[in-house]
Amino acid sequence: MFRRLVSSPLTVFGFLVVFILVITALFAPLIATHSPTEVNIVNKLQPPSQEHIFGTDEVGRDIFSRIVHGTRISLKIGFLVVILSFPVGTILGAIAGYFGGIVDQFIMRTTDIFLSFPGIILAMSIAAALGPSIENVLLALVIVWWPWYTRIVRSSVLAIKNAEFIESARALGANPFRILFKEILPNSIAPASIQASLDFGFVILAAAGLSFIGLGAQPPSPEWGAMLSSSREILREAWWAATFPGLAILFTVLGFNLLGDGLRDILDPKQR
Repeated sequence: MFRRLVSSPLTVFGFLVVFILVITALFAPLIATHSPTEVNIVNKLQPPSQEHIFGTDEVGRDIFSRIVHGTRISLKIGFLVVILSFPVGTILGAIAGYFGGIVDQFIMRTTDIFLSFPGIILAMSIAAALGPSIENVLLALVIVWWPWYTRIVRSSVLAIKNAEFIESARALGANPFRILFKEILPNSIAPASIQASLDFGFVILAAAGLSFIGLGAQPPSPEWGAMLSSSREILREAWWAATFPGLAILFTVLGFNLLGDGLRDILDPKQR
């Protein structure tokens, strides 16, 4: 597995990007050169220089320091949304696929209701109803994301629930829940795990989009989407104010996607 991982230059690049992001988030106070919220009107709209590597914004805040601290916010959102929605979707999908009948119909029809709306539109509606804040964006994205894992796990469970080793477990007298959680689920969770690794980047992008339209992080929070939103009016005279937060989002999403593709090639036998 390690040889397959390092044999792909794109996967290695994605791993390095994610590794740098994690280190940046962990040691943000040590890496940042200035306070991310300190206002200095005298130095507003300063271009990139030795003192301010990425320049300053409309109120003189150091953009590099804000991007560094914003890494914590973005990774936190990505991690929490995936770690909360993944088990919910996985358990519901496993129960629906194994028991079938009315249980399957109820879970999957509920899932279809959520999937019938475009994800970002549904997240916008929920976040707008709850009020603009990072916590409400987290909740909105969790509500939007769990149905995808439910569908993936259900399909995997349907494919293996009548396999010979499952029939052997039934013949030995194992109860349904033991069969489901000890035998079926560990053998059907790989596709959903691969999807979860890919979803980190998409969650961060969705959170940045919600903050960009004013539904997520609020000033003076150094969130990348909010930074892009506040720099729209000064884009012509201060290109750096929007360019560097945009590049941060670009490389973060790219890094997680490349790493997720590499994990898919390793864990999914159909891709070998």
